[in-house]
Amino acid sequence: MKNIKDYNLDELKQELINLGEKPFRAEQIFKWIHQENVTSFDDMTNISIELRQKLKENYSLCIYNIIRKQKSKSDETKKYLFDVLDGNAIESVLMKYHHGYSVCVSTQIGCKMGCKFCASTGIQFIRNLSSGEIVEQILAIERDENIQVSNVVFMGIGEPLDNYDNVVNAIRIINNPKGINIGARHISVSTSGLVPQIYKLAEENIQCTLSISLHATTDEKRSSMMPINNKYNIEELLKSCKDYTDKTNRRISFEYALAKGNNDNLQDAKALANLLHGMLCHVNLIPINEIENGKYKQSSNESIIKFRDYLNSRGIVATIRRELGSDIDAACGQLRRKNL
Repeated sequence: MKNIKDYNLDELKQELINLGEKPFRAEQIFKWIHQENVTSFDDMTNISIELRQKLKENYSLCIYNIIRKQKSKSDETKKYLFDVLDGNAIESVLMKYHHGYSVCVSTQIGCKMGCKFCASTGIQFIRNLSSGEIVEQILAIERDENIQVSNVVFMGIGEPLDNYDNVVNAIRIINNPKGINIGARHISVSTSGLVPQIYKLAEENIQCTLSISLHATTDEKRSSMMPINNKYNIEELLKSCKDYTDKTNRRISFEYALAKGNNDNLQDAKALANLLHGMLCHVNLIPINEIENGKYKQSSNESIIKFRDYLNSRGIVATIRRELGSDIDAACGQLRRKNL
């Protein structure tokens, strides 16, 4: 049965036409799904019983089951393990900030990228998540917490740009004013550096924030941390990033996870400042989170602060990411797919 949440509004209108219905019904259904967050077609009280029956016969609402929910003892971060209804499970994270609620969504079951500092490394890649399966993570958390999410980050399990079409469609669905209505500037998409897809995303006319997992300043070091660099090196990656900022006029966020004795000294900071000189960007410094069987250790607070201060002195805006949910393995790089 087809997942009705997979369709953006234009696609849903076509589905309704195919059912012999007027396309305006699609807007009503879209609002019931994404604004009212209904769990049954029977709850759609302003459409006919006959149409509700057609929907039940042809579509599912893809309502996730919560297998486990963990709450951090140090902050209000919550991590969800969702049953995606096919025998697999994914993780999503709810974070509370002064500006509202942010959800970190997964885009794949497993990951192909093999980054050495990420807990998803080594987990068998199963499949891409559909657009509706991505969107349902937000809706499921909103239902459970009775909240309205204001920000979405595509930084959970999987490489978002490796699931390009479904991710872009999910962005269009959650950005739609008749749906969840999260502004594109409140949506961030993270990538390990899939250069062709970065060029493609620049042409989509979506004003989302692009986050680049950089983490090193030389190809040798970056390739040892991130195998994708063997395919698309730093020079190629930065060229695609400059194209993205030229086309969108959006500032890129460079993610840089600091590992003790690896990429956290003053020479690394100088090299990073030289690489990013003149770019419309921001550097998000991340105290690397140690993972099971990982070889990287977290930098000292002193080293992280010195690194930040040097970048700022060179005119590169750099901030240190506030770590949320590390005690429940919900922080950056700690998510991993659990089996049911």
